[in-house]
Amino acid sequence: MGDQGEVIEGFTAIIPAGGSGTRLWPLSRQHRPKFLLDLFGSGRSMLQSTVDRMRPLCDPERIFIVTGSAHEAAVSEQCPELAAADNILIEASPRDSMAAIGLAAAVIERRFGPTIVGSFAADHVISGSDEFFQAINQAVAVAREGYLVTIGMPATRPSTAFGYIRTGDRLDIADAPRARRVVAFKEKPDSHTAMEYLATGNYRWNAGMFVVSTDVLLGHLERLRPELHAALRTIAGVWGTDRQAEAMRELWPTLEKVSIDVALAEPVADAGGAAVISGSFGWDDVGDFNSLAALLPSADELGNKLLGMRESIVTEKVAGSIISASTGRTIAVLGLDDVVVIDTEDAVLVTTRARAQQVRQIVQSVTEIIPDPPV
Repeated sequence: MGDQGEVIEGFTAIIPAGGSGTRLWPLSRQHRPKFLLDLFGSGRSMLQSTVDRMRPLCDPERIFIVTGSAHEAAVSEQCPELAAADNILIEASPRDSMAAIGLAAAVIERRFGPTIVGSFAADHVISGSDEFFQAINQAVAVAREGYLVTIGMPATRPSTAFGYIRTGDRLDIADAPRARRVVAFKEKPDSHTAMEYLATGNYRWNAGMFVVSTDVLLGHLERLRPELHAALRTIAGVWGTDRQAEAMRELWPTLEKVSIDVALAEPVADAGGAAVISGSFGWDDVGDFNSLAALLPSADELGNKLLGMRESIVTEKVAGSIISASTGRTIAVLGLDDVVVIDTEDAVLVTTRARAQQVRQIVQSVTEIIPDPPV
């Protein structure tokens, strides 16, 4: 096993790139989800940044992306080296995270044999590379002992936006001093329950990162979801051959639509087979404009955050707001605090940072008026 920032022998990264990021509408759309966007002006999309993050830990041929057919061209354009290596796996339709990760694990095992894989979402922001590398190295050490391992982030507030992990006793595993047994995975709680979780000190946020051996993952899947396992094995068995399209056409639409948390993580934890490494790095899933604003540098002394064509934005007596301009049209905001103003070519969103989690509620109504362009 490599030290922090060094390649971990045999380790393979899976990057599920799906979803539409409806809470970041109208920046994020079905045809242009947030993982394809450069939200921070770095010159790299969130997907490209995720691939960059995994490069120090993986051999070049051991990074895989799983995405939908609607985004195949854009993902291939942003990650041409993975496309050239046939490491972009295309789903015929969205079947949730278990099918996506399970397919990748089966294809990877067929190509390399049983190996340790890690699944990392394409649209998360992580800071503190050394701490991230340390956590993944420890997770790999625990996964080699047969555990399904997750990374738990310190719960700093009683958030209702994340699932939670209840941690148990320490595990005595060499090279993994932070490893603990997972007692249970918990769905997103109400605010009262979240405060109770926080008070115990025994809960971490579920960041949706999993590290596990392919044979352990697929073994659990065969036991818990045998029909899903059989179909994924069949598809993986003909992947890259002239029978792949037929198998995807016939089998993929029949797959159970279920998350990896429900299908594997929760029952495996109940049986004592899951472990958690507490992450000490910065992490955010950029789930809404409020969390995006918290990650952006302030443009002025009043804490306003500006995106896009900043020269088009004029503020007066405005504080703590996030404003995005992308059309060249002048945006003038006067006398409002903690607001969200997002201007795009065909839609404008105006709300408050406090209502940021509710943006998705208006998206369906709006898209009936202004449908997403065809992909």
